[in-house]
Amino acid sequence: AEMCFGLNRETDERSLAAFLQMFAAPAMLEALIPRLSDDDINATVDFLTSLMKKHLQQDEYHTLFLNEEKECVTK
Repeated sequence: AEMCFGLNRETDERSLAAFLQMFAAPAMLEALIPRLSDDDINATVDFLTSLMKKHLQQDEYHTLFLNEEKECVTK
């Protein structure tokens, strides 16, 4: 995946998506996570959680991140 940051918003968004997909590859995580300090783990979780809280509505968080199905509300 080709990545280039700083040219324009569209390229930055595509590059960020590629970066995050590469970062989240199972082999990468298997190598990296055991090397992280407790502080690194907590800071990463805190940062990603804050991004989701800032930019996702609660129902989006549950469906997109937690992969929960939307519940039908009946009266």
